[in-house]
Amino acid sequence: MLNNMTDCEEAEGGPNSQGDGNPKESSPFINSSAASDAEKSQQYDGKNMALFEEEMDTSPMVSSLLSSLANYSNLPTGSKEHEEAENNEEGARPSKKPIKAPQLGTLMGVYLPCIQNIFGVILFLRMTWMVGIGGVFGSFIIVFMCCSTTMLTAISMSAIATNGVVPAGGSYYMISRSLGPEFGGAVGICFYLGTTFAGAMYILGCIEILLIYIVPQAAIFKIEGLEGPEAEAALLNNMRVYGTIVLSFMALVVFVGVKYVNKLALVFLACVILSILSVYAGVIKTALDPPAFPVCLLGNRTLLSKGYDICAKVIEIDNDTVTTKLWRTFCDSDSLNATCDDYFTNNNVTEIQGIPGVTSGILAENLFGNYLEKGMFLEKRGLSSAADPDSPAPGSNRYVLADITSFFTLLVGIYFPSVTGIMAGSNRSGDLRDAQKSIPIGTIAAITTTSTVYISCVVLFGACIEGVVLRDKFGEGVNGNLVIGTLAWPSPWVIVFGSFFSTCGAGLQSLTGAPRLLQAISRDGIIPFLRVFGHGKANGEPTWALLLTASICEIGIIIASLDAVAPILSMFFLMCYMFVNLACALQTLLRTPNWRPRFKFYHWALSFLGMSLCLSLMFICSWYYAIVAMGIATCIYKYIEFCGAEKEWGDGIRGISLSAARFALMRLEEGPPHTKNWRPQIMVLVSVDAEQNVEQPRLLSLTNQLKAGKGLTIVGTSVQGTFLDNYIESQRADQSLRKLMETEKVKGFSQVVISSNLRDGTSHLVQVGGLGGLKHNTVMVSWPKNWKQPEFHQQCRNFIEVVRETTIASMALLVPKNISSYPSNGERFTEGHIDVWWIVHDGGMLMLLPFLLRQHKVWRKCKMRIFTVAQMDDNSIQMKKDLITFLYHLRIDAEVEVVEMHDSDISAYTYEKTLVMEQRSQILKQMHLTKNEMEREIQSITDSSRGSIRRKNPPGLRSQHSTEEAASVAEQPEDESVAVSNPKQVQLIHSKNASTPTSPTSPAAPAGGAATWTDNKGAEKGLTAANQEAGKDLFNMKPEWENLNPTDLRRMHTAMRLNEVITKKSKEAKLILLNMPGPPKNRVGDENYMEFLEVLTEGLNRVLLVRGGGREVITIYS
Repeated sequence: MLNNMTDCEEAEGGPNSQGDGNPKESSPFINSSAASDAEKSQQYDGKNMALFEEEMDTSPMVSSLLSSLANYSNLPTGSKEHEEAENNEEGARPSKKPIKAPQLGTLMGVYLPCIQNIFGVILFLRMTWMVGIGGVFGSFIIVFMCCSTTMLTAISMSAIATNGVVPAGGSYYMISRSLGPEFGGAVGICFYLGTTFAGAMYILGCIEILLIYIVPQAAIFKIEGLEGPEAEAALLNNMRVYGTIVLSFMALVVFVGVKYVNKLALVFLACVILSILSVYAGVIKTALDPPAFPVCLLGNRTLLSKGYDICAKVIEIDNDTVTTKLWRTFCDSDSLNATCDDYFTNNNVTEIQGIPGVTSGILAENLFGNYLEKGMFLEKRGLSSAADPDSPAPGSNRYVLADITSFFTLLVGIYFPSVTGIMAGSNRSGDLRDAQKSIPIGTIAAITTTSTVYISCVVLFGACIEGVVLRDKFGEGVNGNLVIGTLAWPSPWVIVFGSFFSTCGAGLQSLTGAPRLLQAISRDGIIPFLRVFGHGKANGEPTWALLLTASICEIGIIIASLDAVAPILSMFFLMCYMFVNLACALQTLLRTPNWRPRFKFYHWALSFLGMSLCLSLMFICSWYYAIVAMGIATCIYKYIEFCGAEKEWGDGIRGISLSAARFALMRLEEGPPHTKNWRPQIMVLVSVDAEQNVEQPRLLSLTNQLKAGKGLTIVGTSVQGTFLDNYIESQRADQSLRKLMETEKVKGFSQVVISSNLRDGTSHLVQVGGLGGLKHNTVMVSWPKNWKQPEFHQQCRNFIEVVRETTIASMALLVPKNISSYPSNGERFTEGHIDVWWIVHDGGMLMLLPFLLRQHKVWRKCKMRIFTVAQMDDNSIQMKKDLITFLYHLRIDAEVEVVEMHDSDISAYTYEKTLVMEQRSQILKQMHLTKNEMEREIQSITDSSRGSIRRKNPPGLRSQHSTEEAASVAEQPEDESVAVSNPKQVQLIHSKNASTPTSPTSPAAPAGGAATWTDNKGAEKGLTAANQEAGKDLFNMKPEWENLNPTDLRRMHTAMRLNEVITKKSKEAKLILLNMPGPPKNRVGDENYMEFLEVLTEGLNRVLLVRGGGREVITIYS
């Protein structure tokens, strides 16, 4: 089974992978190796599993699954591979050794690494100063807040870490798999930056210990004799030079031999534990015999220890008064009559004990904070001093001064890095014998231990050490000793060297861990520009990532101040911890089926509390750093969202989206949207060819221009056949739709229906598209091309049925004619008009659509014109005024024109056109009857034979039809690809009593504009200006004209006269929008209906036929 595991690991990124070669989620137990059929048959022989032979290829037997699960091990990316690679180089081995199961327990695998990572430079270099500045109460609050945050985070992390196997990758893996690639990438980068800046902080701490406490004479920029800003600049420059040298050395060590860093980890840990124990031993010793660390005060001000040899102004030697070094510091000569500083003259020198001991009662004095401005004197509370406020400022090289301005929030930012490091156990999850047991116990025990140490240190420092010594950051008043070192037993050097080695080790570990984290993020492939950092040496060492880490680390070194770098990494760690808490809370609240942590002592309220604490601490530490850190995370999030690889990790954010979508859909069910909120939610019906490619891609271009990414868009198509036989074709069609939608930037959904015939498939799409309240209210379908040809007759009938169905369903209908001539999304109209021919009021769709189109950059420069038709008894001047007022209230800018339609006689061409139309209808009717009869006789006839039966029609009729049609075409050529006309206008023109369409509440306009063909008397009066030539033809009436249907004749006359007007006015328009009339109620006149629409739109380039959905879609009210 072990071989199966190896095969599985090698198979990742193979045929079963998707997208960029990364598997969706690696499976530790499914054997994906391609075994031969013979092997499979042998494998199943004698196992009584014949019933399940079909499933054996894809589903493993339970025995195989359990075996592979038991043998599953996940080696961490890190030092182990590096060591193995180096060992491999010594001699090639003929075969792979079996992988040893990881053996680390809770103590060695989690507890001690966490202890080592949590205790750090802040404890040794800044803890005493924090207690002195903030007081015992203030420091206790800071420590309690920070430790509570990490404890709550550890509880959340334990829940996530015990919810299944956590491969190596630690916090990044947990967050990315819980919150998705966007959050995972953003938090992973934050964690990486935090770890990198932690490395810079440890190096700066290391240099501070080296240059101030171990070998001060090694400073390149001499501080002796310098005062104020000059001394500060010299110190920072020393830190920069030495920091860069140490960083380069450490990077080299990590590059050459990572295994030595890991082997020295135990030594560094021993240094930390020894140093802390020496502090506790020193505290016990102060109760019995306090150490002698005298501090000299002048008045109540602390004096620099290097400024005096004896803490007195004068001393008696052989009955002779002799001035001391202190006298010479404050006076201009050695003599007793010298001119001295006023403050020196007026105050006495006193010597106090720097460490009075735990029983001295000094705790009461150190309970409350003493925040200082930069440059202020360190003064002892309770001592009086005679200071003249008008005296000149003394030299700064006499007294101990505050080096920075301190305040509570600064202390929080500086202290927080000393509680980070709680992820050390989860980062080693691959090495643990039982990660689900060890991680919670080890991490929580480590945080409990370190929190106890920190809180006890706060109290003990306040109880043992004098306040002025605590506030003395660099020990300048106690002979330059490390302040915590003065408390240590048996010697201050124990702490100095212990802290030096522990900071060196922590810096090395940061430089080891950060590149591996970056490499893990890079190899996940979610952040494209980081992919180069996924590469490394042949043995897997992340060379490029190490180079970037060292470069970012150098930024922290250039800042050079430990107090300035600490809040930066606090931000990044706090953000990481915040998202760990968020991940746990979300998984708990959403009740994801896969959320079954073995660790049970968690609750979503605790996670939210931890998240709130993290967010609060971010802004408490430094609000501007917090904003920058959140800005970085947001930028990375949006970058991954737009440019990153698509990953499906079963994350919690998907669960949120699902819950939010369900909630929103339930809200939408409450009722239809208000007129003010109405927008076209479009169902685009497209057809696909034999290869499942979309035949009318420009439909989606128009949809994009109409929607501009807002509202709902469903692109649907139907595939002919059965679900069992044609499922693969439907998937191909779906992929084709998705690809085209992505190309045309249409944001929406694709839907493919398989049906026995395309008519039913389209009907199903119109009926069942959408979900709940999120349904389409508008259908867009292309004008059927070549509908006059007999082989496209069914396509024509399907189109008319769609028109009928949308009318019944009260949906709006958009029919673009000559769709191939519509502009693509990349084109731009620099001028031109969008013309609206408003014949029937249909709820305002005709007004709304041009407005929506002009929001898009393609149509933005086009102007809108509205034409309406006036009849004989209408007041066209008043109509125009009313229409202008109406548009003003609608807040729509458009030119207005009222077109007058005069009486005219029917032309000979109209007669001829009607005759050809009726003859074609007869032919099609006969063909239709023949087909129906044959279908009744032979039920099992195939589609191919149906086509041959259609061809068995009387040839005489067809030839007569084609001759007549050719004659009519010769008189006036037809453009088959012109846009569709609008039948709705016909009803209004036929009605003598129709009111003007300028009023939205026009009583003559049927609700929703559901106009159908009507046989009104006197319709000829509504026709346009007379054609003189046609008048002459009336004297030569042909005998066949007399038998024409008068209703068809009037309709044809109306369509032709209206077409003349539209052609005359809108020939150059970029787009023409027309009302579309409904089809006839009985199906006999379907072909005539199509002919009327064709005539109406003849000679026009782009026409969009619009049919309202039975409700108002635009309003004058706010």
